[in-house]
Amino acid sequence: MGTAVLGGTFDPVHYAHLRLAEEALLALGLAAVRWIPAGQPPHRATPKGAAAHRLAMVRAAIAGNPRFILDAAEVERQEPSYTVETLRRLRIETGAEHSIVLLVGADAFAALDTWYCWRELFELAHIAVAQRPGVSLDPGRLSPPLAACWRERFAPEARVLEARPAGHIVEFPTTPLAISATQIRALIAAGRSPRYLLPESVLDYIQDNGLYRAPC
Repeated sequence: MGTAVLGGTFDPVHYAHLRLAEEALLALGLAAVRWIPAGQPPHRATPKGAAAHRLAMVRAAIAGNPRFILDAAEVERQEPSYTVETLRRLRIETGAEHSIVLLVGADAFAALDTWYCWRELFELAHIAVAQRPGVSLDPGRLSPPLAACWRERFAPEARVLEARPAGHIVEFPTTPLAISATQIRALIAAGRSPRYLLPESVLDYIQDNGLYRAPC
């Protein structure tokens, strides 16, 4: 059974992240999800929450689920970390035969060919694309190089993830939850409660540390 990799800023982590991870385990037949909060994401604006806070919030959110594993390596790095570098590290740690599955959203996959060393990703891991119910990614909207990669590597069934340690693209269904970290931060900045959009343990951490409040 393979390991899923779920990276992100998690600024803050919320129920949509948690549900996606749980559904990936069930749909793809995986043993665990490794959560990897980004330290200094090279392709995104600097997160609002400090890396140590975001790491602590993920730790609080996934506590009690033995199939969720926290990986602090990117937060502990002093320089920007690229996904391919993270997968290289995990491949060394897990061995050549272990199945690694990178979880991404459809929008992120559509821009995959802009990622650093994107073709190497398939040498290191499978890629599982989260899809809304009844909606499949349209290869016709991908760039020609990425569309060609899709045609070559797409597999209609997740069981192919057990046959090889890397190299396939699969889709898996998710429950659409209209929750975003941006929405949560805006609510907090406005003095409103984001309760029930994220775990109580995460909300307690945010309140105890005064995160995301509007400047006085």
